[in-house]
Amino acid sequence: MSALEPFGTRLRHAMDERGPLCVGIDPHASLLSAWGLNDDIAGLERFTATVVEALAGTVAVFKPQSAFFERFGSRGIAVLEKAVQELRAAGALVVMDAKRGDIGSTMAAYAETFLHKDSPLFSDALTVSPYLGYGSLKPAVDLARENGTGLFVLALTSNPEGAEVQHAVREDGRTIGATMLGHLAAENAGAEPLGSFGAVVGATLGDLSSYDLAVNGPLLAPGIGAQGATPADLPGVFGDAVRNVVPSVSRGVLRHGPDVVGLRVAASRFADEIREAVGSA
Repeated sequence: MSALEPFGTRLRHAMDERGPLCVGIDPHASLLSAWGLNDDIAGLERFTATVVEALAGTVAVFKPQSAFFERFGSRGIAVLEKAVQELRAAGALVVMDAKRGDIGSTMAAYAETFLHKDSPLFSDALTVSPYLGYGSLKPAVDLARENGTGLFVLALTSNPEGAEVQHAVREDGRTIGATMLGHLAAENAGAEPLGSFGAVVGATLGDLSSYDLAVNGPLLAPGIGAQGATPADLPGVFGDAVRNVVPSVSRGVLRHGPDVVGLRVAASRFADEIREAVGSA
């Protein structure tokens, strides 16, 4: 396998060509049931194959939630492996939503699982947790640079519990969330057209003007659709950094399955609405 262009470069091109949309693949039990599928490996396989068939050729980015595959054991992981490979073969980028975080050789092993070019689960980027200290992510940062892949670091998440950590103030007067954004800006310094080290920032958080989101990297923004945020909210949340936002929609698209046409129409609608909101900002 030849060396990849940096993730940030590939992401910018994919969003420019296919539209700024990330579709989450979250096969939880209630969604399988809504599709008329059983909560078993056969249902998982049917669900995943349908999403890939419907959207792999037109959506820029996919974000499979690893836990919903892991819960079925090795057979679930096999479904995830196949989906990742088929999505990437169709020209889409895959952000593995696994939120890994550890230290030393364990962090390196997590990185190798998802970011090493020879791994069966090789993805374009990985979500990671920095709350053992940003420096604990160094094995993943180093491997991502080596393989042309990227990271999305949990910085300002939309869950209420996150505030007790992310909004905590350090001795230097900066919050923990702002500190993580600062680390990412340093990682991405000088990268063009976009750095490969991004932040997870919830689209439901409202005005974030007190934070410097200009990290020269992508901002993965969950929360659009079922969680209450809309594409029109993006400029107000992300300000001047809105062009670097990767808006993530899961149930807002997936609830239109198992009809392939319904999935395609929903994804296209969200991509158009996001493009219009970002373009007018």
